[in-house]
Amino acid sequence: MILCSNPHAQYLELREEIDAAVQRVLNSGWYILGDEVAAFEAEFAAYLGVEHAIGVGSGTEAIHLALAASGIGAGDEVVTVSHTAVATVAAVELTGATPVLVDVDPVTMTMNPAKLESALTPRTKAILPVHLYGQSADMDGICEVASRHGLRVIEDASQAHGATWKARRGGAIGDVGCFSLYPTKNLGGLGDGGIVTTADADLAQRMRSLREYGWEQRFISERRGWNTRLDEIQAAVLRVKLKHLDRFTKLRRDIAARYDAGLSDLDIQLPSRSTDDRHVFHLYVVRAKQRNNLLKFLRSREIGASLHYPEPVHRQPAYLNRLPGSSDLPVTERLVDEILSLPIYPELRSDDQQRVIEAVSAFYGAELAANPHAA
Repeated sequence: MILCSNPHAQYLELREEIDAAVQRVLNSGWYILGDEVAAFEAEFAAYLGVEHAIGVGSGTEAIHLALAASGIGAGDEVVTVSHTAVATVAAVELTGATPVLVDVDPVTMTMNPAKLESALTPRTKAILPVHLYGQSADMDGICEVASRHGLRVIEDASQAHGATWKARRGGAIGDVGCFSLYPTKNLGGLGDGGIVTTADADLAQRMRSLREYGWEQRFISERRGWNTRLDEIQAAVLRVKLKHLDRFTKLRRDIAARYDAGLSDLDIQLPSRSTDDRHVFHLYVVRAKQRNNLLKFLRSREIGASLHYPEPVHRQPAYLNRLPGSSDLPVTERLVDEILSLPIYPELRSDDQQRVIEAVSAFYGAELAANPHAA
């Protein structure tokens, strides 16, 4: 079986370094918010080119924390997209605020800045773009709207570690960057984890306080916070992987280039590339009119193609008919029936990738034979 993603393969490649890092933590006797977390926070902040990074329990909690520290809560609105992992919208609702949905650009599949103005109300407090599949949203357009209206920009960069927009790394452009460190991410641990980044020292301090019960000193809560801490073992593993992130990114981009070359003559739409950004290919997502049949065909050949995501957030049972903006998402509605993720991870072997290319080609060859006028 060729998996869509394979974090175990990365562990095997880095086993000696990861095992040594884990043993270092076990020997230290300190397991929560210690030296490893502090070092990882400093190293990740330096990698992004920002002053502050705060390790948390998950990517969902990263967004929740960023919004709460920005004073966003009940009665407020946050503009985001439905074409994303449900965590983006769930995090907004954790604060008590209302997610307001706007459509995505049909080419990049990320937030369309042209749709923002009509979604804003006096209750809008922040814009939450998602850098989807490894590609940055249009941060120039988004930040321009936010600046005119005095709104926070909270970046969901959970799928875009190392991606750039005009030479600036995603997560270092808006007021706060939010990252998941889930095992399948471009930078992923061996369990749940997340991190938030900012250039604002006051905001960073509020986030550090809120992630641990609102403490400024131990056991004394100055504000109402909660528990969302990154543990030492995850931080130690992530420090190992961060050293290799740019190398792994190059491997992902090389795999994407081979897919481009092998699939370019077929009746599918390949991932877009903007001249303004650097795509890091967390996922390699094509658009296919025969998507469901293609998915079934690939899985029958033990190729782990997948859907990211099978339903947009506004069509899922928990959110149906209750999120503002849900009725005006024509691009999002169209995409959900066409998108397909092909296997991609740094350790994907070239012969396995060739199997994927040949299988996709075989499907379209069979389709053309059955319906020659389709060409």
